[in-house]
Amino acid sequence: MTMFYRPLGNTGLQVSALGLGTVKFGRNEGVKYPEAFRIPDDREARALLDLARDLGINLLDTAPAYGTSEERLGRLLQDDRKQWLLCSKVGEEFVDGQSSFDFSAEHTRRSVERSLRRLRTDYIDMVLVHSDGNDLDIIRHTAALETLADLKKRGWIRAYGMSTKTVEGGLLAAAQSDVVMVTYNLNERADAVVLDYCRDHGKGALVKKAFASGHLCGADAVAEALAMIFAHPGASAAIVGTINPAHLRDNVACLPRP
Repeated sequence: MTMFYRPLGNTGLQVSALGLGTVKFGRNEGVKYPEAFRIPDDREARALLDLARDLGINLLDTAPAYGTSEERLGRLLQDDRKQWLLCSKVGEEFVDGQSSFDFSAEHTRRSVERSLRRLRTDYIDMVLVHSDGNDLDIIRHTAALETLADLKKRGWIRAYGMSTKTVEGGLLAAAQSDVVMVTYNLNERADAVVLDYCRDHGKGALVKKAFASGHLCGADAVAEALAMIFAHPGASAAIVGTINPAHLRDNVACLPRP
């Protein structure tokens, strides 16, 4: 099994081909996985992070909407923070089983401040706007991206962008920021044009739902999905949200040769 790394656009960051998504570290309600799961305890979570690091993974994806994920990562990573690239988000809150959204400048700033405290760090490598599906409205009529750009200038974050849900939103977000997160898998390929734009304009692109939220399974399907993703030079990394050590090893083993 061989990990490889790609540049995150022109940010200067080098990300592992696979990033570890950590929604399952802190939330097991209101998620779209095919099977129910138990949130791992600290020993299990620590072991998974150690395994990810040993496999060459350097990217962790989290969000305020992922329950206690940020707080747990802050506690578990406090001794080796510099070995990781952390990606968090703003805009979505998940409380009492319900999501709510706020893309105002004030909420964006307070959310990043809170994430810094929870993650026990003085900077976050990437912060993305967590879209509610109205990508264009968020970009054109709220101050979320503008506020993140200001926080980058202050040194709170190293790169910023948006986790989008539409092709049009992905293209506009890529034009106005450093990095986008898009859905791209064997079943959903519309965002290929966003990856094209990122390739041509030096923007970072993270792929979410690479395995269709767990609905694509088996080594052949995983290998085919990863081969498709990394055949595109615009894809910087694919985020894989597993808490199963065997699955994590298998996913890395299925990576195509760079």
